[in-house]
Amino acid sequence: MTDEQDKLFAKNRAVTTGFRFDEQVVKVFPDMIARSVPGYELVVPMIGMLARRYAQPDSNLYDLGCSLGAASLAMSLAVSAGGTKIIAVDNSAAMVARCRNIVAENGGVVPIDVRLQNMRETPIEKASVVVLNFTLQFLDPGERQALVDRIARGMLANGALILSEKICFEEPQEQADQTAWHHDFKRTQGYSDLEIAGKRNALEDVLRPETEAAHLQRFRNAGFSRCHRWFQCFSFASYIAFK
Repeated sequence: MTDEQDKLFAKNRAVTTGFRFDEQVVKVFPDMIARSVPGYELVVPMIGMLARRYAQPDSNLYDLGCSLGAASLAMSLAVSAGGTKIIAVDNSAAMVARCRNIVAENGGVVPIDVRLQNMRETPIEKASVVVLNFTLQFLDPGERQALVDRIARGMLANGALILSEKICFEEPQEQADQTAWHHDFKRTQGYSDLEIAGKRNALEDVLRPETEAAHLQRFRNAGFSRCHRWFQCFSFASYIAFK
């Protein structure tokens, strides 16, 4: 399969189909996420760098909601701790099929086990690094604390949870500014106003962002000892929390 340019919403696809991680999205996903998420192409290798620092020997590394395996590959190429394994999980059959092909062609030293599985059902065991790279936002808000709690229970001492999310803002003017800046970014990437509006409408019921305060409180509730925001560009932020 050859990656294609994202033109899915050029004809207002949202009106008839909404947003699904189906075969059409898989074909354009690398282009879509790079042109839609400012900083994404920096965040992914930095996940590899952080994993290299915090991966412990003879432990598991998890990429929950792995899509096409970008974070998994970054970890596989960067981690040097012996006896580690990456478990990459996604519930989209189309994503997993393509991810397995990409991993087979591009994987590093650390083996990657790509699984077709719902991350809410994935056993978390002996984990030194867990990645949720723009995936928690697609889970029902009422289920997010339980997932983070389960991750925390399956982590080794000093393990690291790396979370990237689209966040929202409590102050209305800041929210309006951040939204406008993000749309300007998309325009610089070649998206039309029709495409921007179409994708936003399609994602409205499936991507539900939260404030930074909500994420930090969830980490505290789960028993993580400290958390830092290590990246932000407009409404897209990345955090690391330690067990």
